[in-house]
Amino acid sequence: MKPLAFAVMLATVTALLAQPKDAFPLWAKDTPGTLGSDPAKDIPTLTPFFPAADKATGAAVVICPGGGYGGLAAHEGRDYALWLNAHGIAGFVLKYRLGSAGYRHPVMMNDVNRAVRYVRANAEAWKLDPKRIGVMGSSAGGHLASTALTHFGAGKPDAADPIERASSRPDLGILCYPVITMGAFTHNGSKNNLLGKEPAEELVKLLSSELQVTKQTPPCFVWHTWEDKGVKIENAMEFAAALQRNGVPFDLHVYQKGPHGIGLGVKGWDPDKIPLAALHPWTHDLAVWLKVQGFAK
Repeated sequence: MKPLAFAVMLATVTALLAQPKDAFPLWAKDTPGTLGSDPAKDIPTLTPFFPAADKATGAAVVICPGGGYGGLAAHEGRDYALWLNAHGIAGFVLKYRLGSAGYRHPVMMNDVNRAVRYVRANAEAWKLDPKRIGVMGSSAGGHLASTALTHFGAGKPDAADPIERASSRPDLGILCYPVITMGAFTHNGSKNNLLGKEPAEELVKLLSSELQVTKQTPPCFVWHTWEDKGVKIENAMEFAAALQRNGVPFDLHVYQKGPHGIGLGVKGWDPDKIPLAALHPWTHDLAVWLKVQGFAK
């Protein structure tokens, strides 16, 4: 083998070894705000999905599955990650803590912000670009993603934990039939699981993401369907209107067809058996938008 070819192979193997293959906890120990030690309920994790090395663009997205803050929909996690991989983007599926396990805000927000920080802090080791790390979510997971887009921090340069030194600001957001508001158009199940039955008005406003958009909010891709009976379409439209008012670039798509929770349009998607062209049209529009943002080639 020629020296150059061997060097390239060695570099590739080294990178793969550096990239985690299994789910890992967001905190090595002493998870803040924990109510217990049950791995299923009390320990938030990230499950990594890296694209093939010859397709990798260096971009990454943290994925927040939906489930009304009471569960986690697998097809809005793993399926999305595989779709991102097909476009050269690494996906990290977040298992965040839930209202059904007794958790309330700000625990969920802390989990997603930590997830973005974790990926950014490890970007060099994992061959990722720290300036191309996005967040994605569906339904209540879309609300959590919108929370990351509107409630982020620059990081603490002097923190003992190197992950806490990184910024939690995503570089873009992808919101799929999202819950956005805690106001009149909210999804009551998500609201109750996140904030409890009788939240203070200040808390309702704070977690209504359409009221928290600023000029610092990252660019977003937002989509919903006319047929959605689970989450009112006004959620997506009001968030897009807030982005417009603040001069934040966005794509807004409203499709006629598709029930709530449709995901890619095929649950349990197998990229080896079902072509990308067969998926719901939002995936094709998103692929174009990701190229415009420099996340995909």
